Amino acid sequence: MMIRLFGHYVSKLYLLLGVAEFVIIFYSMVAGYYMRFSIAGMSVGALPETLSYTAMAYAGAMLISMISVGLYQRGLPFSAGLLVRIGLSFLIANVVMSAVFYTFPDLAVWRGVMAFAMLFTFAGVLGLRTLFFRLTHAEQQSNTVLVLGTGRQAQMIADLEPQQPGFRVVGFIPVNEQETDIPAERWLPHDRRLSDLVLDHEVDEIVIAPDDRRLRLPVDEILDCKMSGTMVLDLLSFFEKETSRIKLDVLQPSWIFFSDGFHLGGLAQYSKRVLDLTVASIIFLITWPLMLLVTLAILIESGGRGPVLFHQVRVGLNGKEFQVHKFRSMRTDAEADGVARWATKNDTRITRVGAMIRRTRLDELPQVFNVLLGEMSLVGPRPERPEFVEQLGKEIPFYNERHRVKPGLTGWAQLSYPYGATIEDARHKLEFDLYYVKNASAFLDLIILLETVEVVLWGKGAH
Repeated sequence: MMIRLFGHYVSKLYLLLGVAEFVIIFYSMVAGYYMRFSIAGMSVGALPETLSYTAMAYAGAMLISMISVGLYQRGLPFSAGLLVRIGLSFLIANVVMSAVFYTFPDLAVWRGVMAFAMLFTFAGVLGLRTLFFRLTHAEQQSNTVLVLGTGRQAQMIADLEPQQPGFRVVGFIPVNEQETDIPAERWLPHDRRLSDLVLDHEVDEIVIAPDDRRLRLPVDEILDCKMSGTMVLDLLSFFEKETSRIKLDVLQPSWIFFSDGFHLGGLAQYSKRVLDLTVASIIFLITWPLMLLVTLAILIESGGRGPVLFHQVRVGLNGKEFQVHKFRSMRTDAEADGVARWATKNDTRITRVGAMIRRTRLDELPQVFNVLLGEMSLVGPRPERPEFVEQLGKEIPFYNERHRVKPGLTGWAQLSYPYGATIEDARHKLEFDLYYVKNASAFLDLIILLETVEVVLWGKGAH
């Protein structure tokens, strides 16, 4: 099941898994302390007061590391790749804890204690994950959905069902017999009250999806189900919850008018800016040696003849233009004719060094200065060139609404949609950008930043 947390839908099962693993990791540190002293034949006595703080820091570091390598993404298979990700999360957490011990010496523990803590953590996490996968792969763990409608909109849900493991449709109730996009064998006769059907089929959600909304719906019955605890959604809200995007095919301005979100309050803007400044400063302090190496590589490849940085006009917050800064990854004559072109996969204009820094996202590092200047955010829709914005704004409805927030170094669309350089790809990416605009918050930014670490580490989606 999915729940809404700070405006973002998250898996209730994975949220509970995270809490359980936090507890396991916390007590793994305590067990490691006991084990180390027991082996040494020393009396443990009362636990030191600082051990609980050390265990808390260790559990927090491990949990963040596990999120960053993708261990809480839905649909992750139980495979050898899972063990690799767990191992990598241990490596990241070990580096973080070394920094914690250096900064706060009172929290430091013996190396043997850390070794045992990590051993217990690995066994506990692996055991819990084994149990979790066995239970949650069962069909009954999926949300059961009842759909009102058998037309085109209902068919969208039927098409989505095999692609999304998070829900299962128990049937479609016709509200207009002229809507026949859904095969008749999947229809559920409305021969009893809706609440009885909900109980019989253990329905978690009802989705209102008739093609003609002017038809008379069983309002009283729907209200009865709603007041009895069954979630009732329209088609757009259902797609938002299940796919984390706003489906353009059925988006109407009225839905935007009456739905929550699409607004960043003063506190939310302030917390988002604080997160931007803090993380951007840390990124700069950590990566400036890499920036220097990239600079030298570009100079060596070009024989010192081409510029290191590439400056280009992009469209930012509320349509205001600004200069974005990147390491140059293309030849200097990439657009010698002055015609703006989208970058494409295997673009012949990209240099050898450029291919490497694009694949590792190092070409984006100078945009940290755009973030520090307030022209960009760490997270937001990727900024496009004015020429493309003008074209896409004419061809794709609601395209300019993506400029309601600052553009970002990374974004929900970049994480959720593979590389693409066509108008249709821009349309699909806009669905994810609109989801971010609707639900933007420091909390969602933190989720995206952690998942971006996975993209950088595993090379997913790079172009």
